[in-house]
Amino acid sequence: MADSKSGWGRLFGARAIDAGASEDPGLPTVPSDSGSVPPGLRLAAAWSWRFLIVCGAVAVLIFLVIELRLIVIPVLVAVLVAALLVPVVTFLTRHRWPRGLAVALVLLGSLAIVGGLITLAATQIAQGSQGFSARLVIAYEGLKEFLLTSPLHLTEAQINDFVAQGLDSVQNESAVFVSGALSVGTSLGHLVAGLLLTLFCLLFILVDGANIWAWVVRIFPRNARAAIDGAGRAGWETLGNFARVQILVATIDAIGIGLGAVIIGVPMAIPIAILVLLGSFIPIVGAVVTGAVAVVIALLFLGPVPALFMLAVVLFVQEVEGHVLQPLIMGTAVKVHPLAVVLAVATGSLLAGIPGALFAVPIAAVLNVMVGYISSGAWRGVPPPAGPPAPLWRTVPQSLPRFRSPGRDARRVERTDPEATTEATPTDATPARRAPDSGSTTDD
Repeated sequence: MADSKSGWGRLFGARAIDAGASEDPGLPTVPSDSGSVPPGLRLAAAWSWRFLIVCGAVAVLIFLVIELRLIVIPVLVAVLVAALLVPVVTFLTRHRWPRGLAVALVLLGSLAIVGGLITLAATQIAQGSQGFSARLVIAYEGLKEFLLTSPLHLTEAQINDFVAQGLDSVQNESAVFVSGALSVGTSLGHLVAGLLLTLFCLLFILVDGANIWAWVVRIFPRNARAAIDGAGRAGWETLGNFARVQILVATIDAIGIGLGAVIIGVPMAIPIAILVLLGSFIPIVGAVVTGAVAVVIALLFLGPVPALFMLAVVLFVQEVEGHVLQPLIMGTAVKVHPLAVVLAVATGSLLAGIPGALFAVPIAAVLNVMVGYISSGAWRGVPPPAGPPAPLWRTVPQSLPRFRSPGRDARRVERTDPEATTEATPTDATPARRAPDSGSTTDD
């Protein structure tokens, strides 16, 4: 019978053959069950195995990132900070500053700002924590009195039993605390190593970031370099926008919650504002968690009514961030919907804890822009980037050695060395002819 192709057959390159028929009349009839499988099921199966392969590749990538987190996290921190500092270095170099001096000034200035904030917060905490234990005892007594007079009708014996059970649980789990204390040295070592690696990567990105990216692009095939280069530059611009906008949002959150703490009279308002500033780098979630610390401090030092006012301030700032700052400022800068921001933060925190929550939104924003750039086809017709390597990369081999025949090497020497002898090469002055028997050349 004649071959027939349906729409699904054209999609998958398959030929629809009726059951019990064969293409060649001379061949025996072989029953086929391809017609019994619905086309929709074949389409779903084709999409399913491709989807499983993609999920497997993503799972392997996430596993490698988690296993190499002591290296990946410092590199990601360096890239995120570099996206914020590179425009400053570029501004200074455009105004005829030497690049080395500009990089040194930006690095030292950044370290001075961060160190100053940490020092100020530590000083304020040390001054405000005087009498904290007494305040904690008073707060415990007040909570106990509230539970005794509350509708729960708890007795003092029941409250004491709850406290005793809590202490017993702590004692039973003392091995966990001991092992944690023993691992403090290792954690501190990892922290110091991570800080040094972050500074090292940040220094080289600021000094030679463009050539590092050019070297990365040259790893890919030549036909894909234009797409990779354009997507990377678009992602870098989005990352810089995210860093700058997140600084603005975090500053607004810190000023709002810190000013509210000052008006209410909550002690340690400056450390609270600094904590909110650092915590707000995790979008939406960070301001709530750090604001809860201000509510607890207000409850311990001032009582339940000021704590309720402090809670109202935190919720108001959070509403402003969620309904004004994130949709208008952050959404315009990084092109990510607020719902996607929340889901990305939740997924990142589930997979990698605090680092995952910190890097979830910038990674999602960068991937969104890069995939959109490649799928748009704007890179078609753009020549692949090319340029001489920087001095830092001249030690890297630019091409693999090629194997040449001895005759080709001799001809190369002959063309380049004027003093090379050419006895075996015939010239006009010394014509040569081939002997009939030996195949060697003889002079006339």
